[in-house]
Amino acid sequence: MLSSILLSEDPLSPPWRRYGLAVLGCGAVAAVLWPFSSQLDLPNTVMCFLLAVVVVAVRAGRGPAVLASVLSVALFDFLFVPPRFSFEVSHAPHVFTFVVMLAVSLIVGQLTAGLRAQARDAARRERVARGLYGLARELAGAMGVEQVDESVARFLLEQWNAPCCLLLPTADERLQAVGRRGGAAPVVDAGLLQQARDAQRPLALLADDGSGCHRHVLPLVGTTRNRGVLVVALPGDDGIGPLLEALSALVSTAVERLHFVEVAQAAQLEAVSERLRSSILSALSHDVRTPLTALYGLADSLMVGPPPLPDEARDVAGAIRDQALRVNGMVGNLLDMARLQTGPVCLRKEWQPVEEVVGASLKLLGGALEGHPVRVLGLAALPLLEFDAVLIERVFCNLLENAAKYSPPGAPIILSADVGPSMVELRVSSGGGGFPQDKLQKVFELFERGQAETTVVGMGIGLAICRAIIEVHGGTIRAFNPPEGGGCVAFCLPRGTPPPVEPEALPADGEGA
Repeated sequence: MLSSILLSEDPLSPPWRRYGLAVLGCGAVAAVLWPFSSQLDLPNTVMCFLLAVVVVAVRAGRGPAVLASVLSVALFDFLFVPPRFSFEVSHAPHVFTFVVMLAVSLIVGQLTAGLRAQARDAARRERVARGLYGLARELAGAMGVEQVDESVARFLLEQWNAPCCLLLPTADERLQAVGRRGGAAPVVDAGLLQQARDAQRPLALLADDGSGCHRHVLPLVGTTRNRGVLVVALPGDDGIGPLLEALSALVSTAVERLHFVEVAQAAQLEAVSERLRSSILSALSHDVRTPLTALYGLADSLMVGPPPLPDEARDVAGAIRDQALRVNGMVGNLLDMARLQTGPVCLRKEWQPVEEVVGASLKLLGGALEGHPVRVLGLAALPLLEFDAVLIERVFCNLLENAAKYSPPGAPIILSADVGPSMVELRVSSGGGGFPQDKLQKVFELFERGQAETTVVGMGIGLAICRAIIEVHGGTIRAFNPPEGGGCVAFCLPRGTPPPVEPEALPADGEGA
């Protein structure tokens, strides 16, 4: 019951009403006690005035309680202490009574007003805590940052009638407001926002528009990085800093949860898309390879079988065979890419020289390098490397074939090597216009070509296969344009520690004849 009495007073009532209550309360006590002044003892009268001071302190606060204390002593002296209707004191002990009465009334009034303030503050904190609990439930079910912004704005308006603004970083790390609420949203300088974000601590600023509002800039500190800034404009700063920090923690947790959910959904969608694409590529490649093989065989049989064809027919049959062989190579690339993406690749690594794999690749390409002299530099000095010869041979074939396709006729192709402390870098350089600057990283993606509009036949799979094979070997691959012109693709393989090579023993004299 005491708590209900303490919380019944409205702290926002105007001062004239609260001080008027003090005057009215003391006057009412004096008016009620005056008819019984002859029957009441002075101590009983004092207790009635003290009760009035307590009621005023509970209902109106500290200032009116002080006024009620002074009025109670004055009315008691003027109306009830002889000589009446005068402030003269006939007996010295009455002075001590007045002093004690004033001191007791002031102390009781202050204690009661303090208790009322504490009860009101506890009730306010309980209300805010309940609001934070409800806000936490709303943020736990939010499906987007817009819902987070709406929930936080509604909570702040209900609790403190305070507008807010939620700012989250964009892709280029600029802070951008999530909600648009016109002029109600607080505005803070971008430098201060960045300062609070970098320092990861709240900032309290006094508004410069004369309103007296405090703008609290709260960084949203997540577990991995800063997730943004929350700006709140409050009419006062009466010790609600911990509540605002709790609010910022809730908002940062909600924003970070939505970020991780978005990342997980994107990763899941990408994985499903990748499996579907690999399945389609594998099925398409198998279905296309059979008719291509038949087409190649029929064209070749027309060229070599009797009776001999006319020259024009032989040229047509040869063109059909060559195109079928080229398409068969593309289908083989599709199969290789599907095989590399569908599951873990079983490597057959062996310690072997790189120059032998390069020689096999040059022999396998054959006429594809016609008109492009190939210069090999520094391969003989390379140490033994551990790799899968079949897969690395495919890398050299794809790189040399691409260099021949996109180089002008007669331009040389240079294959060079550089030995580092832990890696060996192999480079394939060619002439021509090189790679577009905006596609130096994209050329290694599937179905991505350096030049989209070109007469060169291709599907944009070769470099993607090269990257997949090199990464499986624990290396890296990159594309760049050398200063002397043209284009270059360089890949690195781990150097490792090759096994010692023991020299062969020479035969003894007289043996081995």
